[in-house]
Amino acid sequence: MAKIVKARPHLLAGENLPAAPLQKRSLEKRARLKTAGLALFGENGYENTSVSQIARRAKLAVGTFYQHFRSKRQLLLALMDELVEKLSQLSFQPQAASNLRAAIRQLLARAFSHDLGYLGAYRAWQEAALSDPSLLSKQREIRNWTTGRVMRVFQFLQTLPGARRKVDIPGLARAMDAFFWSLLAQAADLPKAELEQWIDSATHLIYHAMFTDAPRTREAK
Repeated sequence: MAKIVKARPHLLAGENLPAAPLQKRSLEKRARLKTAGLALFGENGYENTSVSQIARRAKLAVGTFYQHFRSKRQLLLALMDELVEKLSQLSFQPQAASNLRAAIRQLLARAFSHDLGYLGAYRAWQEAALSDPSLLSKQREIRNWTTGRVMRVFQFLQTLPGARRKVDIPGLARAMDAFFWSLLAQAADLPKAELEQWIDSATHLIYHAMFTDAPRTREAK
């Protein structure tokens, strides 16, 4: 069983990146390199994207790239670390709503709105991790952390009226977290309407796994 962790992984720890830029112009160049890398990783994958292509897309010299990142691997790590940071700032507690099912769906939609902006990075990350043991280890850290966050959502839901008391919360959290990451991996190839249907299906699964139907609902049937 994977260890559930609370602290968010810091993917750049120990990576010996060049010093972070301080001047506005340098910060803008770094942002352009990230944007270019994200786009090219999404279009070509990790192996088929080169540093020179990234620099060209950002309209910068290759030497400028190396002022900010020592390799395209470090750029990929920076992009994934940015995604993890955005997820860490996202409240994973369902917002108050008269309709609990709607609140769960809103939560899933908020999470995916962050994830979808980093599809290119996640595609490249999956590819790179196949041949890079250290990235694979960091991937496990990310998954253990996101599973922990999902589990805490389910623990909160279990305190609400109508919740089922005998639910394998850790097992459900692992299953749903794996589902979310799998869906993210496919999202680039899915029409928006189909992605929305998958989010609806996830909402349905979570709601019925966690809650019993109200008596009046059963009578209505």
